[in-house]
Amino acid sequence: MAEQTGGDPLFESHDPIFDRKELLHVGHVPDEDRIVGRDDEIQSVAAEVGAITRGDPPNNVMIYGKTGTGKSLISRHVSTRAQDAARGNDIDCAVLYVDCSEANTETRATRQLALSLKDQTDYQQNIPLRGVGTMEYYQHIWGILEDCFDAVIVILDEIDKLDNSNILMQLSRAREARKTDAYIGVIGISNKVQYRETLDERIDSSFGHRELFFHPYDASQLREIMRNREDAFQPDVLEDGTIELCAALAAKKHGDARKAIEILKEAGELARRTDSETVSETHIQQAQEVAEINRIEELTSGATVHAKLALYALASCIITGDRETYKTREVYERYVGICELVATDPITENGLYRQLKEQAFLGVIESEKTGGGRSQGSYLLHRLVTDPKHIVKAVRRDASLEDLPTYDRLRETGPSTGNRDADLESFS
Repeated sequence: MAEQTGGDPLFESHDPIFDRKELLHVGHVPDEDRIVGRDDEIQSVAAEVGAITRGDPPNNVMIYGKTGTGKSLISRHVSTRAQDAARGNDIDCAVLYVDCSEANTETRATRQLALSLKDQTDYQQNIPLRGVGTMEYYQHIWGILEDCFDAVIVILDEIDKLDNSNILMQLSRAREARKTDAYIGVIGISNKVQYRETLDERIDSSFGHRELFFHPYDASQLREIMRNREDAFQPDVLEDGTIELCAALAAKKHGDARKAIEILKEAGELARRTDSETVSETHIQQAQEVAEINRIEELTSGATVHAKLALYALASCIITGDRETYKTREVYERYVGICELVATDPITENGLYRQLKEQAFLGVIESEKTGGGRSQGSYLLHRLVTDPKHIVKAVRRDASLEDLPTYDRLRETGPSTGNRDADLESFS
């Protein structure tokens, strides 16, 4: 029997699988020697915000890239180093981080900024959690900055999830508008390269940012990243080949370091739940499916219902059909019928094309332009980069779409007949 804690038989004093589990948490910022394959990106971000360490105004910067490419990690790492360097030059510098997928309104984001600033100072005024307008939170922010700081770096992660971008103008123009003498540098992070197109022209001009793009990790980089997480486990718990398999699964489809770490963590949890003494390749394979569904759900969590239905339509075409790739027109015909099932008005075919294009950027699908010959012209072919059953499960987690046919139900319908009405009737 395992050793017990404080005599209570309910709790073990020693985790048989994990030793430093925090190394596998998504929000964990590792030491510099654990950061792999991002030297150029570190230098690029430092070049934009580094002026703050010398008492000069920093540049604002937008960082784009797919999930798991190190955008948040590098932003926090560089900002922390800039803060330390600034303090070494007698410059009072703060670093503030906002996850805009949670603080998704201007009021919530400014409230979090104000509370974070208060936590770092002896600011005495009360900051209400509710019942006040956005401008009151801005007044607290300007007041704390004016009294306590020379500079601040604000990281707005998943900035595209904000309901409006006014916060960018407020932060970038604060000094010019004499609201504070502190220099403010903003690092915006987004999976969507099209985010800038959504900005109001006035805000875009005021923000005046530089743009950086982070590319996916390759297989060798992923292996090194995973080896730097081995000490998250007890000695000899990881069987030979588990690190390599975990990295290979992540590199094969996405180059997503976050996914690779999530797979490794979930594999450890599976081993513990099954009372296994080691983490095996079988645990990695099982964890990969769980991680993939979670990845798809994360990528689609802020998407419109039409983006989810577009993915579901493509997945159902593949499941009930005999091909891996489908034209936009074919996906649209299935999509229109699915909209009928969930009583939703469909968007146009061009609108669906834009939804698919965005999902291709996120790495959920791949789209390839193909020439169909003189009679057909050119067209796009779309394919999933994950198992279609993962798409079906992830989409059906949306409470408004849980009545859509399951993967098994779609499989029962057999190959598509090419007749939309007949196909839909078969699984409705």
